[in-house]
Amino acid sequence: MFETLAGGIDVTLTMLLWLLAAGVLAGWIDAVVGGGGLIQLPALLLVPGMSPVQAVATNKVGSIAGTTASAVTYLRKITPDRSATIPAAATAFIGAMLGAKLATYIPGELFTPIILLALIGVGLFTVLNPSLGADVTLRFGETSKRHHGLSWLIGFTIGVYDGVLGPGTGSFLVIAFVSIIGFSFLQASATAKVINWATNFGALVYFIPDGQVVWLLGLVVAAGNVLGGIFGARTALKRGSGFVRVVFVVVVSALILKLGFDMISGLIH
Repeated sequence: MFETLAGGIDVTLTMLLWLLAAGVLAGWIDAVVGGGGLIQLPALLLVPGMSPVQAVATNKVGSIAGTTASAVTYLRKITPDRSATIPAAATAFIGAMLGAKLATYIPGELFTPIILLALIGVGLFTVLNPSLGADVTLRFGETSKRHHGLSWLIGFTIGVYDGVLGPGTGSFLVIAFVSIIGFSFLQASATAKVINWATNFGALVYFIPDGQVVWLLGLVVAAGNVLGGIFGARTALKRGSGFVRVVFVVVVSALILKLGFDMISGLIH
C-alpha cells in the first residue's frame, strides 16, 4: 500500500518535511497573490526518481487543496463577480484538461523563456501603474458581451498554461483580471482562487486516470497548502488591495530572478 502511494519513489522523512514546508509557503503565497507553484513544483522536481510530468501532476493535488481552502476563506468575505468568474472557471477547466494532455508531449523547459518574458512585462506594467488595482474600475459593464467574452478567453488561455506547466498561474490570473477586466487586486485574488481551483481540477481529471500522481507526496504538499492557504487568505483580507499589490510585485520579482537563474544555468551546462 505504502509503495503504491509512493509511486515507487524512495521516500524519506526529511523529504516529507521539506515538501510540507514548501507546501505551506506555496499555499500562503498562492492565497495572497498566486505564484505558489513556482515554489512547490521545483521542490517536487528535486525528488529523486520523479519525472517532470509526475511532478506537475502531483503539484496539482497540493494546489487544489490550497485553492479550496483559500477560496472558501475569500468567499466568506467577498462576493465574486459571477458574470466574469463562472465563464472563466468553465473555460479554464476545459483549457486545463487540454493543457494536461499537451504536457505529456511538450518539454517543460521550452516554456521558461516565454514565462520569464511574460513575468517581466507583468512586473513592469504593475510598477509603472501605481494606481492599478487599488479599486474596482470595470472596463466594461458586467452584462456586456466584452466583459463575458474576455473572461472566457482569460480562463481558457491561462487554463491551458496551467495544465501544461502551472507555476505562476495565479499571478497571471490576478494581473489579467486587474488590467483587462478592471478588478481590484483583492477582488482579482479572490476570483483567481475560484478559477485556479477549476484549472487544477481539470488537470487532475486527465492526470489521475493516466497514473501520473504520486499520492503520498501529493497529500503531504496538500496538507501544507491548506494551512498556508487559509492563513494567506486571512492575511490578504485583513491587509487589503495595497498589501496584495506589494506582495504581487515582490513575488513576481522573485520569480523573474529564479527563472532567469534557471535559464542561464541551463545554458551554461
